[in-house]
Amino acid sequence: MSTTVWDPAQYLCFADERTRPLRDLLARVPVLPHPGEETILDIGCGPGNSTAVLRERWPHARITGVDNSAPMLATARTEGEPDADYLLADARDYDPAPARPDLVVSNAALHWVDGHLDLVPRWAAALRPGGVVAFQVPGNFDAPSHTLLADLRRSTRWRALLGEDAVRPGVHPPARYLDALAAAGCHPDVWETTYLTALPGPDPVLEWVKGTALRPVLTRLADPADRAAFLAEYGRLLREAYPAGPSGTVFPFRRIFAVGVKR
Repeated sequence: MSTTVWDPAQYLCFADERTRPLRDLLARVPVLPHPGEETILDIGCGPGNSTAVLRERWPHARITGVDNSAPMLATARTEGEPDADYLLADARDYDPAPARPDLVVSNAALHWVDGHLDLVPRWAAALRPGGVVAFQVPGNFDAPSHTLLADLRRSTRWRALLGEDAVRPGVHPPARYLDALAAAGCHPDVWETTYLTALPGPDPVLEWVKGTALRPVLTRLADPADRAAFLAEYGRLLREAYPAGPSGTVFPFRRIFAVGVKR
């Protein structure tokens, strides 16, 4: 399986829309145990847009962004939050315990990690007493943006080139996250929200998924002709599923949120 290649510029085309769920998540994070000298881990920090929001909320904290993409970290260091520390590491392998964090945050990253429920007790165990685990993940794997992509990958034309891995949903029902946080010794706060995001411009849903769900496909399609053909076919399907209206193209964007305060 090829390693997904990320494009920070494409991801940040919709930076405000991608960052809004993080702001809503952090609104439910209480006062941390060491005000003014917090230690915060941003796991799956990407291009640093999430790290910058953490700096706004906790201006004096020691913040470390962790990501497994060197291009994303390069952007984070220059355009995200330059005053944070950054570490190239995979969330599955990274051990947060030595940092003794007050807050572990993951913004729209855990759905890329197989078996990510196993990370919840590890993160909770690393927290100082009264510390917080907070994460949000997409909950729209049954939306046309994802089901059409999965069907296209399975089609006769594309199956051999693209395979069928990563087609399955990468998240759990909200109740599973609540149970995982409770079992890890945290007081859980779990909810979901669907944002009706009005996206501007031509083929905006295609442009949106080019920054996220399409990255494994674009990584595999090295031939420019194959890439153009796939995008043309998928783009047509998306235009039918998400027609443009007077306010732009409305893209329902369901998110699952979870906050756990260590008892």
